[in-house]
Formats: sequence, C-alpha cells, structure tokens
Amino acid sequence: MPTKKRELLVVGNWKMNPPTIGNARKLFHDIQDRLGTRPTAVRVVVAPPFPYIAPLAALSPSGRVTLGAQDVFYESGGAFTGEVSVSMLKSVGTRFIILGHSERRALGESDAEIYKDVLQVVGNKMSAIVCVGESSRDKQGGYFNTVEAQLTAALKGLDPAAFSYVTIAYEPVWAVGSGKTPAPADVYEMKLFIQKVLTDLFGRTPAAKVRVLYGGSVTKYNATELLAEGQVDGFLVGGASLRATEFAGIIACAREHTRK
Repeated sequence: MPTKKRELLVVGNWKMNPPTIGNARKLFHDIQDRLGTRPTAVRVVVAPPFPYIAPLAALSPSGRVTLGAQDVFYESGGAFTGEVSVSMLKSVGTRFIILGHSERRALGESDAEIYKDVLQVVGNKMSAIVCVGESSRDKQGGYFNTVEAQLTAALKGLDPAAFSYVTIAYEPVWAVGSGKTPAPADVYEMKLFIQKVLTDLFGRTPAAKVRVLYGGSVTKYNATELLAEGQVDGFLVGGASLRATEFAGIIACAREHTRK
C-alpha cells in the first residue's frame, strides 16, 4: 500500500500589513478567489495582525483558509498590558501561532520566552510554528550550532505526545526580505539536520510528526525547486503573501507537488 503523503502547509505572514481592515478583507477575498473550492492536500494559513483575525475568520466559515497569529504571550491572563493570550486567539478562530520569528528575536524576545510560548500553545492543543535560522553562514558550519541551540531551547523537555502540534520553520535571517535564498540542496541539508536534532532529543517517532517549512524570499518561481529538491513540507511566506496572485502561485506549486 502506498504511503500517504504528508499534508503540505503554506503560511502567509502578513506582519504589520495591510494598513486597514478594508484592505485586509480585500486581500483575503482575493486569496480565497484564487484558491477555488476543491479540497487539496495543501493547508493554507494566513496570519494577519491581531485586530484583523476575528473579522477575517468570519469570511472563511468553512475554514478553506485557516487563520493564524504572528505571536502570543505565554501567560494565560492578568495585568499584562498590550499582550494577547492563547485562549483569546483560540476563541476568535486561530489555529496556528508563529513563535520565535527572527523579527521578534531582534526586538529582544529570548529563548526562555519562546519556550514558555511553545508550552502554552501546544498545551492548549494549538499548532506552534517555531522559527529557527542563522543570521549568516560561515564556512566552518557554525550556523548548524545556532539552529540546534534554538531548537533545543524552544522544545526542551516537551512531551513527545505534543509533537503533532509542532511545526519548524527554517528561516535563514539573511534570506528574509533580501531576495536571496539558499540553494535547494542546502535547504535539504538543513531539513535533515533539524530532523536529526529532533530525533536525538526525542526519538524517531515524535520527530517524524514534525513538518519542516522553509521561509525567506519564497516566490512562485523558486517554490517548485524548494519542494522537489529541498524536500520541505511547505513554506512560511512573508512579503509574497501580501500579493494574492503571487501567494496563490506559491500555493499552486505546492498543490502540483502533491500530485506528483
């Protein structure tokens, strides 16, 4: 019997865009229109700014496009001005939460905070998309140590049963928004390395449950190669997800890949 292929995941991280809810609704509608209604083996997630999540969730009652969030705070409630909890996000239709994005780390988010975020998200049976990636590449391969340290800090002591709620997004910081991407062979090498780290820490069965996405200047022109040669399980898409035609093109590449 042939092995069932893993569902691919394509996530659009809108960051602090677009400027109004009207613009957000239009972009969301444009993306939906380009996806069609036929079910596929690709899960599409959009992570808009917090104020837009509930209004956009109302536009996708069937869940054809799943809603995600760009961050969360690790406390369940209390006197934490400006923060948003897992239960709040869950209550407005969010199912995926991006954690440890390089832009959050650059603002001072620590490994300890990311770890507490992960525990909150998976503890509430939500899906955590944990971002890892190096700032630069050195010829000695020290960037592998960076990724291993980030993985270990974010997932230490995690119950192996929770790994069905964990996705890793490999985002080399030097590629984000730069128009540059690593060679697909290098992406595949990093995927294998991530799987090895997870296997060493938690065993083969939990590690096998974890998708590994690629993020960093993904376009409809390099997506097919990254899927075929990089063998990633989908993408975390930034700027291209703000252009419906471009985002739909990336999703189309993923759909075509699942049919091969």
